[in-house]
Amino acid sequence: MQLFLDSADVTVLKDLAATGLVDGVTTNPTLIAKAGRPMLEVIAEICGIVEGPVSAEVAATESQAMLAEGRKLAAVATNVVVKVPLTREGLIATHAFAREGIQTNVTLCFSAPQALLAAKAGASYISPFVGRLDDHGADGMELIREIRAIYDNYDFDTEILAASIRNGVHVTQAAIAGADCATIPPDVFAALFKHPLTEKGLDQFLSDWAKTGQSIL
Repeated sequence: MQLFLDSADVTVLKDLAATGLVDGVTTNPTLIAKAGRPMLEVIAEICGIVEGPVSAEVAATESQAMLAEGRKLAAVATNVVVKVPLTREGLIATHAFAREGIQTNVTLCFSAPQALLAAKAGASYISPFVGRLDDHGADGMELIREIRAIYDNYDFDTEILAASIRNGVHVTQAAIAGADCATIPPDVFAALFKHPLTEKGLDQFLSDWAKTGQSIL
């Protein structure tokens, strides 16, 4: 499963991308607002940090305006993926983008029928919001499983990008459910490296090694 970072903080992205484990980045208007910089400038810088897909979201709500904005975003760098909302207008734009060869990430997906429509429109990625569904008493991971079954039934190329990930358990569950990718906050990504038994074991190994008085170099 590919791991994307859900962030527009260039400093944080540079640090975590240095691990070699970051496959892409997703942004949204809220994250861009937090960055406090011009959107196109931020997207261009992020595209220079990671080689993988970088989602940049349109702000328009009408399909023709989405197309105009999306084309401008796609021109920033070859790895830009235009992010559009899962609305009727958004899917009209998605279909047009697909014909133009522009990759899309259809966001704010909360049901399997929505995901089916996005795939039929030619979306490159579908972003089901598992955490937000959980917040409302639904089972976010069940949605991932439903979408996986539908896409496999009909050989859709659209990749499932699990979004609204809240913790490491969500990452594990998304991988088991068959998500192609997960986009996660930087703090959750950093937590994936950690386990108390790993730290305890390493401390023991280092203590025992120090007692030998040896050096590998």
